[in-house]
Amino acid sequence: MATMDAPAPGPLPRARNRPLLNRRLAEFGTTIFAEMSALATATGSINLGQGFPDTDGPEEIREAAVRALRDGRGNQYPPGPGVPELRTAVAGHQSRFHGLTVDPDTEVLITAGATEAIAAALLALVEPGDEVIALEPYYDSYAACIAMAGGRRVPVTLHPRDGAYHLDLDELRDAVTDRTRLILLNTPHNPTGTVLTRQELAAVAELAVERDLLVVTDEVYEHLVFEGEHLPIAGFPGMRERTLTIGSAGKTFAFTGWKVGWATGTPELVAAVRSAKQFLTYVSAGPFQYAVAEALRLPTEYFDELRDELRAKRDLLSAGLADAGFTVYRPAGTYFVTTDIRPLGESDGFAFCRALPERCGVVAIPNAVFYDHREQGTPFVRFAFSKRKAVLDEAVTRLKRLTL
Repeated sequence: MATMDAPAPGPLPRARNRPLLNRRLAEFGTTIFAEMSALATATGSINLGQGFPDTDGPEEIREAAVRALRDGRGNQYPPGPGVPELRTAVAGHQSRFHGLTVDPDTEVLITAGATEAIAAALLALVEPGDEVIALEPYYDSYAACIAMAGGRRVPVTLHPRDGAYHLDLDELRDAVTDRTRLILLNTPHNPTGTVLTRQELAAVAELAVERDLLVVTDEVYEHLVFEGEHLPIAGFPGMRERTLTIGSAGKTFAFTGWKVGWATGTPELVAAVRSAKQFLTYVSAGPFQYAVAEALRLPTEYFDELRDELRAKRDLLSAGLADAGFTVYRPAGTYFVTTDIRPLGESDGFAFCRALPERCGVVAIPNAVFYDHREQGTPFVRFAFSKRKAVLDEAVTRLKRLTL
C-alpha cells in the first residue's frame, strides 16, 4: 500500500475565518513558569522560579499513600465530594487551627489542588460580565479562570513601601461597583508575601457585607506565616455565609504533585462549586486523599517546625539577595521573596530573568506577569526559597557574580 509523506507543519487552522483559540483565552499563552523552568533545565541553573520544594514531605505520609494503594483504597473513583476520611480531616483542621465549625458532609469539597478549586468556584459563581476584584500582583491562574468564567477582572494593587507590600483599603472600596460579584482574596499573598492584618481583613469583611459581595479566599499558605497571624476571613462577622475558603496540601506537606486541595463554605456555596467541579476533573487523587487525611492530623510540632525551617530559609535568601545588590521586600508569609532590580542598574524584569541563567546560573520569575498594570511590576523579580539549604547557599554564592 502506498504511503504519503506527512505534511509539513503549518499555521493553526481557522474555523469560519476565526482564530482557533477563543477570545477569552487569547491573551494567555505558555506560562512564564514553563518558560523559565525550561530555561533552568537547558542551562543547568538553580530553579528559584517555580514554587515547589525539592524534597518530599513527611515519610509517614508518603507511606500512608503507599498503604492506601496496596489496600485498594482510592484506586477506583472516589466519591465526588471527596473521601469521607479527608472531608472529616479538613473539618477537623479548620476547627483545630482556626476555630471554624465546618460540616464534613455538606460544607467540604475535595478538589484537584487549589487551582481546580479556584477554577470551579469562579465558573460556578461568576456570570458573564460580572466584575471580580483580585489583589494585584496575583497568582496567574486567577486571571485565566476569571476569563473562562466570562467575568471582568478588576485589579486592586498592593503597593511596595517600607520593605513590604500594602493594601490600600480606599482603593479597594473605590473598585467596587454595582457589577462587582466577588472579591478574590489571597492571604498569605503570592507573590508578595503579604499577610493581611486583622484590621485589613475586618475592613474587607465590612465592605463585603455592606455591598453584598461573595469572597473566594485562597489560603494555601496558611501555615507559612513568619510575622503576624493567619486569620481566615470566614471567621469575621457576617462572612460565613458569603465566603468560600480554599486550602491545599501541596504547600503544607511538600507533596505538590499529589494535587489535593479543598473548598469549604456553606452547603449552598459548596453545592454550587461542586456543580462546576464535577465537569472538570470529576474526581482525582484517590489514594492520596487518605494520606492527606493523616497529614492534617499530624502533631502541632510538625506545622511549627515547617514554619521555623522556612523562616530560616527566607532569612538566608533575603540576606543573600541584599548582598548581591537587590532591594529586598522580606515576606511575612509564603515561600517567595520579591526584589527590586533597579539598584543593579536594571529596569526590565523580563530581560533580567531571561539573562540571569547565563549570568550566574539562577532562575527567577519577573513579577510583571502577575499584573494587569504591567508597568507597575516591571522592575520586580520573585525568588522561591522552598529549596534545600545547600541549594540556597549555592544560589546565594552564584548571585554574588552580579556585583563583580
